[in-house]
Amino acid sequence: MTVNVFESFESNVRSYSRSYPVVFQKAKNAFLYAQDGKPYIDFLMGAGALNYGHNNDFIKSRLLEYMQHDYIMQGLDMFTVAKSEFINAFNDLLLKPLALNYKFQFCGPTGTNAVEAALKLARNYTGRSNVISFMGGYHGLSQGSLAITSNEYHRKAAGIGLHNVTFIPFDSNHPQHTDGLAYLRMILEDTHSGIEKPAAVILETVQAEGGVNVASPQWLKALKSICEQHQILFICDDIQIGCGRSGDFFSFQRAGITPDIVILSKSLSGYGLPMAMLLIKPELDIWKPGEHNGTFRGYQLAFAGGKAALEFRQSTGLETEVKRKSAYIRSFLGKLATIDERIHIRGIGMMWGIDFSSFEDPLLTRKIAKDCFEKQLIVECVGREDKVLKLLPALTIEDEVLDDALNIIKQSVTQHIAVSGKRLKGVVL
Repeated sequence: MTVNVFESFESNVRSYSRSYPVVFQKAKNAFLYAQDGKPYIDFLMGAGALNYGHNNDFIKSRLLEYMQHDYIMQGLDMFTVAKSEFINAFNDLLLKPLALNYKFQFCGPTGTNAVEAALKLARNYTGRSNVISFMGGYHGLSQGSLAITSNEYHRKAAGIGLHNVTFIPFDSNHPQHTDGLAYLRMILEDTHSGIEKPAAVILETVQAEGGVNVASPQWLKALKSICEQHQILFICDDIQIGCGRSGDFFSFQRAGITPDIVILSKSLSGYGLPMAMLLIKPELDIWKPGEHNGTFRGYQLAFAGGKAALEFRQSTGLETEVKRKSAYIRSFLGKLATIDERIHIRGIGMMWGIDFSSFEDPLLTRKIAKDCFEKQLIVECVGREDKVLKLLPALTIEDEVLDDALNIIKQSVTQHIAVSGKRLKGVVL
């Protein structure tokens, strides 16, 4: 099979296939396999939907068992055994040990639908329409989510005006000499700011598509304090950095804060199955029946997969493993950055970015990503003008495979920097 069928019949809106133009057929843990059997190490992982790897054996066995018994596959929002087991597991394994008290709202199956639900709830609860979002933030491309997404390329496709949002600088991704929190305080305290008091502040604690920009625990605490002082809801979009990728299950744990609303999707089902939900503080649950719904909020196989993923995480000590691998990646990339002072490294857990924006060649990152693909590593470019190489391996990646992938990146980076600049320090390829 060639790519001709896709180029002939699939919409121009397709994107990832343009960067990785082969036909894939199989996948296992950290690998994707092309139709001809050629293996590729996957550092894209379904854009974060496959934290537990491709076709995780433990989760797969639970899903197959579920289907073999002819259990319910589609239940809308009716009471089901699968849903109750997922809720109980989530409470027992995550919320109770962390002393978190949330109610569950199951949304349509995509992250952007859950974002829409969070915005709608915040606005209804507070009676306010404005929302504070952050420069570099990405929250989805449906109309409400797009309004709080900062990327100009995506916003231009809206077709209508995008309103009721105020963007402020993010912690680690702001113009020089700007203080986003000082600006937020001014907005809220100056009666002549001209900006409506917002219903909510929404953010990713680590901006993924924005360039792997990591908010510090101190900054997050300060932001939460401002929200509490002004009765503004704090919404944490944990769609991509959540579900264990930060090291902890929730990315906000490191800051010791409790968001009013938490948005989860992507790896929530454990197997790449569509699933999204909100965790909402009980006092915020002012919904009337059916005010926000969606047919596939009742996809029962996702509940079964989500429960299995939580059990897999618990039984394998995955949190400890992620933190161990994170330290290894940090060390490796730190050494890589020493070859040229223009390379900047940032990340947390098992999401890392290599920033090449200080180089004169505007296409350097894309060239490196293309070279990595030719060396059988799939890795994505993100951030402003795609100048950050984003590393998003499976949390379950084997050590030797992780080593292979990082060495491919090292080879590609050193080769392309040697061509594009003169500051390369002594490196043995």
